[in-house]
Amino acid sequence: MGKSTSHHSGSNLLSQNESVRFDLNMNPLGVPDSVKNVILNSIEDLKRYPDGSYTRLKDSIAGYSGADPDDIIVGSCSYEFIKLLIEFNSPKHAVLLSPGAQNYEKLLKMNGCDITYYQLSEEENYELDIADFISTLNESIDMAFISNPNGTTSQVIDRESLEFIAKICAGNDIALVVDEEYMDFVQDKDDCTAIPLVKEYDNLYVLRNTSKFFAVPGLRLAYAITSNPVFKKTMSITGFPYAINALAEAAGIDMFKDASYISKTQTLMKTERNLVYSALASRKTIKLYKPDANFILVKLLKTDITAQTVVEHCQSKGLYIRSCADITGLDNSYIRFCFMNPEQNDLVVNTILEVV
Repeated sequence: MGKSTSHHSGSNLLSQNESVRFDLNMNPLGVPDSVKNVILNSIEDLKRYPDGSYTRLKDSIAGYSGADPDDIIVGSCSYEFIKLLIEFNSPKHAVLLSPGAQNYEKLLKMNGCDITYYQLSEEENYELDIADFISTLNESIDMAFISNPNGTTSQVIDRESLEFIAKICAGNDIALVVDEEYMDFVQDKDDCTAIPLVKEYDNLYVLRNTSKFFAVPGLRLAYAITSNPVFKKTMSITGFPYAINALAEAAGIDMFKDASYISKTQTLMKTERNLVYSALASRKTIKLYKPDANFILVKLLKTDITAQTVVEHCQSKGLYIRSCADITGLDNSYIRFCFMNPEQNDLVVNTILEVV
């Protein structure tokens, strides 16, 4: 990797009009066959209402995630769950990691909530200093949000550290929301997911969605996991009676059992994550943050090269990567891109190295 003579078979050149979205963090394997088959065979289901209790779907999610079916709430997206949790907790003061995931700020501000940004340190490679973070949590805070792996830096926090945070939050009556949007891509996800902590901490809410890992953003299927009895009861009374449609329900039942797609993705990501990192690591004019998810954050060290320069250079070849200039806690010296299939990864690495 890194040289044009690829270690992968197949052409390195994309056809002239093909573009590749390295900015969407989507699984390059595309929609699982299991989903395609189910949807084709479930068209008749559109004439019935979904099963409002989603029993079979919850069982399938439970088998995949290790959660108790009784602690699973299904919905159409994490954004919806965040909105509901903010309404349920009515926070006056929330804490967010910076840089981190972006989609909480707007909802919190709309609900009149003050936000404290806990700034991750660039010197520490944006890794969370657990002891220092815990020291900032006190009774003046109502909610804390953590994306794990971090939605900007691609770095994961281990479960032991998360348990410390959950414990301190519980002691200070802080609702802790752990957004695991990218957890499915993590190699040792069973050692990192907060799901096993849910039973012990009813102030904890774990969010997952299917858009990125299963490459089905159009399906609109997400789930929240919590043991909080009041929130579960509230959701059963006032929640959406049919939160997802019959096709998403049917697809989800099979999708979470698609062992072949899941393991193929894990293998591909492990390989490509390592190859892309190695191919870029020797270049002294950039700094890499070791990724745990399916994307990587890169800092440009040359003062005359901005994220926009690199984005535009890639775009001229039909490769879309993300500038981080608009992300709280970062600036225009950072880019981010996800791992696609081997040939595409070779191409984006070579293209980036042409300008950095």
